[in-house]
Amino acid sequence: MKIDVCVKQVPASNETRLDPVTHTIIRDSVCSVLNPFDAYAVEEALRLRERRGGTVKAFSMGIPAAAGMLRRVLALGVDSALLLTDRAFAGSDTLATARVLAAAISADGLPDLILCGRMATDGDTAQVGPMLAECLGIPHVSDVAAVEDLTDESAVVRRLTDNGYVRLRIRFPALLTVLREINNPRLPSLTGILQAEEKAVPSADHADLRLDPVRTGLAGSATRVISSFRPVLEKKSEILSGTPAQQAQALTARLKSAGLITE
Repeated sequence: MKIDVCVKQVPASNETRLDPVTHTIIRDSVCSVLNPFDAYAVEEALRLRERRGGTVKAFSMGIPAAAGMLRRVLALGVDSALLLTDRAFAGSDTLATARVLAAAISADGLPDLILCGRMATDGDTAQVGPMLAECLGIPHVSDVAAVEDLTDESAVVRRLTDNGYVRLRIRFPALLTVLREINNPRLPSLTGILQAEEKAVPSADHADLRLDPVRTGLAGSATRVISSFRPVLEKKSEILSGTPAQQAQALTARLKSAGLITE
């Protein structure tokens, strides 16, 4: 069974800087980690390989430094990885990102199954997985909580909906986006880390993928961030003087005037 998993490098904290012109995240010189949601996709890919055999390959679009994140994925047991990096990809929205991933996966040969995390912590859109499936012309199921049955041709999955869970059978090739509850991700072993250091992390740019640069990056994005800002948090405090009874009376009056309590 051939399984591809899409992963992303995200800032390790909320201390991110935004480009004042493009309003995109400045990723250079930022401490970054594997997107937490993608860790569940990687773990599920490894578990499915253990059930059915085959190979797992990771794909990631990002800056050259994302190779370090891919080495961590290799340390977990993923067989190979490919980094999609090019200045032409900078500023890509979810659709442009899906186009790049689709081109890379198609060039490598369509797998039986593609796994993605539900969303990325730096975007919270949950759009790339479904868009990737559409770009590839394959079926997908989002918010998968469990893969309950697996054959060479299809899988039965349990999907979370607003009204509970539903079971669906999906035929391969297909794409799934997975939830946190699907598994508990493993940690890399010392042996895995040492072996990952010896593995190559090849990269590909728009020329390798035969992609028109106009279809990627800011130029190929269907959406634009017009403005962005950090909210200003202000805290004010006031000390009420007097006896406890007077303080309670003053506090009650303030709450009534603010419409927070009634008679």
